[in-house]
Amino acid sequence: MEKEENQHDNSNNQEEIRDNKNTEDTSKTDENINPEDKIKELEDRLARAYAEIENQRRRFEKEKDDAFDYGGFALAKETLNLIDNLERSKIALENDEKLKSTEGLKKIIEHLDIIQKDMLSILKKNNIEEIKSVDQKLDPNLHQAMLEIEDDNKETGTVVQEIQKGFMMKERLLRPALVAVSKKTINKEENSKKNQKSEENQSKSKEN
Repeated sequence: MEKEENQHDNSNNQEEIRDNKNTEDTSKTDENINPEDKIKELEDRLARAYAEIENQRRRFEKEKDDAFDYGGFALAKETLNLIDNLERSKIALENDEKLKSTEGLKKIIEHLDIIQKDMLSILKKNNIEEIKSVDQKLDPNLHQAMLEIEDDNKETGTVVQEIQKGFMMKERLLRPALVAVSKKTINKEENSKKNQKSEENQSKSKEN
């Protein structure tokens, strides 16, 4: 037992001696460092710390600005459903056989148009504007093509019909415009000849 205790004490003493040597070595290295180098090292540390603080400040400023500019993004997106419903109501009333060409229908459509214009005006005051679509070149960042319409008078990929209005909130896309785009008319005779050739080639390959 005494031998084990002595061995344990000796190991502890050796560890203390090593720690003392390490502290002495570090103090010696610190003493050996040139004061100018120490100043440069401190300046570098301060510069890095300042840069990090500045980056954090900029991030916080951007988050604050985004919260101010786009805080109503979700609400604005939901508001667009009201405009869509007004548009659908107008179409439904105009297609009603009983109401067509009646004075009552004209007055209702006029009132709905006024409400719709007022809503668009309110959105515009809050930096929410319609995306220009018809006669514009299809832009995947702004438009979503839903179908193609044959039109030889328009360049391929030109928006010829707006199915649902799209909106921007400042520089951020609130909702893409759903559109129909033009394509060139397919020559039916050429198309039928191509189909015949492909059928003939398939039959020949089967015979071989």
